[in-house]
Amino acid sequence: MSYETITFEKDGPLTTITLNRPDRLNAMPPQMADEIGAAFYDLGDARAVLITGAGKGFCSGADLSARGDRTERENKGGSHLALQNHYNPAISLVMRAPVPVICAVNGPAAGVGCSLALAADFTLAGKSAYFLQAFVNIGLVPDGGSTWLLARAIGRARATRMMMLGEKIGAEQAEDWGLIYKAVEDDALMAEAKALAEKLANGPTLSLATMKRNIATAMDGTLPEILVAEAEGQRIAGASADAMEGGMAFLQKRKPEFKGK
Repeated sequence: MSYETITFEKDGPLTTITLNRPDRLNAMPPQMADEIGAAFYDLGDARAVLITGAGKGFCSGADLSARGDRTERENKGGSHLALQNHYNPAISLVMRAPVPVICAVNGPAAGVGCSLALAADFTLAGKSAYFLQAFVNIGLVPDGGSTWLLARAIGRARATRMMMLGEKIGAEQAEDWGLIYKAVEDDALMAEAKALAEKLANGPTLSLATMKRNIATAMDGTLPEILVAEAEGQRIAGASADAMEGGMAFLQKRKPEFKGK
């Protein structure tokens, strides 16, 4: 598939998706959300995905004024339709991806851009980057799953602060809060993000996917539910070729060579 608002690059088991509207700080029109969703819908043999933004910003939020959204903007409730039909499906596909997702945040991650960044399993940010929920400044409410993501990542008080006060949260503060995995120097961002992504891409893919599902279950489920999920996950992962390789490597005191099977 060819894309107009993102670039899609495969390098062995690692796929890199770059938001590619640098002249607009990668503001996300519905078309970009659709293209992100399409890229995640058919990952092929990818074993990890790295997401970043072209230019000086990660994503400055939704862009409903972009070409391709005319019909929805002309209808009442255009933002509601755009969320239901474009943005929400894209965020859901990122979160449910059967492989690890790593996000490298360069510059602002605002609105739905913040949601996209936090939907990843690992989020790294350059120290000049920041996270912002500015909806309160224009009389709207956070969307794209950010209410769910923020409340679970940093707790009610800090999520309320971000959403109701519309404050920018810098990368180092975001790391201190546990909002992201790591804040790094700007010029080291892509190297660190890619190194992490490659490590995960060469890991036991089935095991990692099962961990993702179990973490999602644990977020909203009960202890009995997660105990069942863990046992089932162990049965599935334990029957994989990677688990056999991991066991043999342990016994032979060598580094395992996982194949994602």
